[in-house]
Amino acid sequence: MDIKDIEGLVKEDLEREQENRKNAQDDIKFAKMAEQWPDDIKDKRDREGRPCLTINRMPTFIRQVVNDSRINSPQIKVKPVDDNSDPETAEVFSGLIRNIEYVSQADVAYDTGLDSAATCGMGFWKVDTDYVDEQSFAQEIFIRRVTNPLSVIYDSHSESIDGSDWMHCAITEWITADEYKKRYKKEPIRSFCSEHIEYFPSSGSDELVLVADFWKVDETPSKLLMLSDGNILTEDEYLKEHPDFGIPLKDILSEMGVYVARERLSNKRKVKKYTCGSDILEESDWAGKFIPIIPVFGDEVFSDGKRYLKSMIRDAKDPQRMYNFWRTATAELIALAPRTPFIGPAGAFDTDSEKWETANTASHPFIQYDGAIPPQRQPYVGVPIGHMQEALSASDDMKTIIGMQDASLGIAGNETSGRAIVARQREGDVSTFHFIDNHAKSIAHTGRILVDLIPKIYDTERIVRIIGVDGTTKNVPLKQTTQWQGIQKIFDLGVGRYDVAVDTGPSFSTQREEAATQMMELIRTFPQAAPIIGDLVAKNLNWPGADDIAKRLKAMLPPQIQNLEEQELPPEAMAKVSALESQLGQLNQAMQQGMGEFQKVVSELEAMKADKSIELRKLDIDAYAKETDRIKVQAEIGNMVANNIAKQQPLYQDQQPIQQQF
Repeated sequence: MDIKDIEGLVKEDLEREQENRKNAQDDIKFAKMAEQWPDDIKDKRDREGRPCLTINRMPTFIRQVVNDSRINSPQIKVKPVDDNSDPETAEVFSGLIRNIEYVSQADVAYDTGLDSAATCGMGFWKVDTDYVDEQSFAQEIFIRRVTNPLSVIYDSHSESIDGSDWMHCAITEWITADEYKKRYKKEPIRSFCSEHIEYFPSSGSDELVLVADFWKVDETPSKLLMLSDGNILTEDEYLKEHPDFGIPLKDILSEMGVYVARERLSNKRKVKKYTCGSDILEESDWAGKFIPIIPVFGDEVFSDGKRYLKSMIRDAKDPQRMYNFWRTATAELIALAPRTPFIGPAGAFDTDSEKWETANTASHPFIQYDGAIPPQRQPYVGVPIGHMQEALSASDDMKTIIGMQDASLGIAGNETSGRAIVARQREGDVSTFHFIDNHAKSIAHTGRILVDLIPKIYDTERIVRIIGVDGTTKNVPLKQTTQWQGIQKIFDLGVGRYDVAVDTGPSFSTQREEAATQMMELIRTFPQAAPIIGDLVAKNLNWPGADDIAKRLKAMLPPQIQNLEEQELPPEAMAKVSALESQLGQLNQAMQQGMGEFQKVVSELEAMKADKSIELRKLDIDAYAKETDRIKVQAEIGNMVANNIAKQQPLYQDQQPIQQQF
């Protein structure tokens, strides 16, 4: 692609999304900048010296939705899909994603995206990669927030709620000319998309230059093959030469009796990234198959083949304007109302005129007046009831349109029972739940992007940190390697297929607090449970020393409960386990000797690789078969051990069959 092609796609998207972008900008100014009076009315009232009060209630409604999501933060969970995937590897994926979110402060990105969606109908965040440090080739994945939703120009022909069907997307940035030269080592000639620069809000400085990162998805036709052993690969991979043996993979599989069972046409996705200014400044391949910009959309309306995005406060803007008007009119009338003045005949205030001038602001023991008629104090007319009633009506209209009544906003109502209050609060949550649900769908798509990206970025042998649901951390090794000592399992994240689910609920700390509260309620209802669950109550309390108290209370538990938790094996079973471990040690030694022979065979095969003879391939197949048999034997021994321990049956009543296998 050249710069004109890119600018042409961006121009088309800007024109199709012009109304959405204009409304979004107006919503931001209205809700967050409190620009709620029409310009002509405000200018006229300013010239006349009349007030223009703005009592902005929009942020309260927006924060109600955003903060509810913060309390019930969505959690990405990875689940295995096919036979090659593994539940433990899926948990490594989940823990690694939690670590990426923790390091990136992804909750800030998620909250900013939802806040923008509630405010103006659209919000975004992005997935990015960077090197660990300046001396390393290892990369890390980060989740970054997008503070300006209008900086993103997305595929206007998309219909998905999470951006998964985008074929292109751009994110723009205003930078100085000096920064432009520093980044790209050239002088800026013009801004990106300079013919349509009015679509891009900026600070108004002429010294700034607009640049853009543009992602484009290219799909190329490809043939997908399903082999007789269940594996799936592309035709190119099937015909490609094996890197170790120099012959096509097709021939190796044929000698092993593996053939193509099914085939179909497919599309291979490839994402290209272009950095654009006056021309294309940089070009690179993106590692993943999805565009790494994730949208959060508000309320959707499809009409005349177009999608219109609405914020949470879009339809409540008129009631907010009416509320401002009536509160301003009330304040204006009260300010102009007479402040209990005195009225009397001409000349009645000549005597003690200085006291009469301060009669409304000072206390005097007496004031003299002239003439036969004493001055009369005028009564206060009071607050204009009609104006206040209209303001209350406008306030009720705002709550009704948005769907949040007093109970949702924490205002006391007519409800007396806790169940009635919760029911009213739930009505408000249900009314705005589509914002929370769209937010969760976008986070789920973020999980799919990460699952696709992680095996390609974490593609070197390394130890990575994963974080559990409860915040505990541990280190796990990635990729098959012989460098790590004392490690029982090494994970290869590139094997198998995994899917993503999102759980929306209270955070772990909130769950602990709620569990402790419910346990305390149980103890009040059933005091006899206190000696039995006291340690669990203390464990879930969130204050210093709670864990120490839990340990002491656990030590005071009755012996039968402690034995139930520890699940100790009888001495006879422990002796049998020790004997079994000894035999497993001998088995491992035998397997090591077998591995030595296997490595010797592999070395001989490498020396004979140039001949490409049938005998070489058969020896290679036999070597793989021996290794497969060894792994199967080891798995059978492990299953026998686990089954015997679980059933607590006599172990190895006849050890002769196991010895005969080796």
